[in-house]
Amino acid sequence: MRVLIIGGGKVGTYLATHLLDEKHDVMVVEQRREEIERLERELEPQHVILGNGTDPVILESAGIRTVQVVAAVTGSDETNLVVTNLSRFEFNVDRIVARVNNPKNAWMFTEDMGVDVALNQADLMVHLLLEEMSLGDMTTLLKLRRGKISIIEEKLNPSSSLVGLRIDQVELPSESVILVVIRKDEVLIPHGALVLQQSDEIIALVQADQLEKLEDILNS
Repeated sequence: MRVLIIGGGKVGTYLATHLLDEKHDVMVVEQRREEIERLERELEPQHVILGNGTDPVILESAGIRTVQVVAAVTGSDETNLVVTNLSRFEFNVDRIVARVNNPKNAWMFTEDMGVDVALNQADLMVHLLLEEMSLGDMTTLLKLRRGKISIIEEKLNPSSSLVGLRIDQVELPSESVILVVIRKDEVLIPHGALVLQQSDEIIALVQADQLEKLEDILNS
């Protein structure tokens, strides 16, 4: 997973360290020149860039067009909201996490501002990044019959070939079935005429030997 972190303070460094330990591809943007030497020492220079994370040029140079996740974790709620807005509406990033510094500002951290998950605890953010926000990685919700059958969850990438198709046009493996489609706050019954949209969360039942084939279809 490629992750762009805006803000190289304690939270950003903590996140980056854990993600790098998990072998993810991480870039940290920090605008305070005095912090750069420390970041380069702790994370290595290739993972750090000096600049303002609200500057589209800096975001471009940090590789925002190729990342799956942006984490806006500066000490300024205003800065974090500008970053989330740019990430979602200018660069179409799949998944965006934002740090809320002042709980009174939490109401602003919504989907309308480009925020998927708003957090104020570094430990919780790490776990969400590693476990829940890996767009394109299939999550097993439940295993049945000693692992022979699984209920899985997958979120459709915006580039997925399934976006725009009706359910009855999707060629699933023979031993699998879509149980439900979650679209924002709606739970949709997967009747044949339902048209899939980007970021739909697909919950499906599949036999273990068909898992890889189903994942390939959902990620194609």
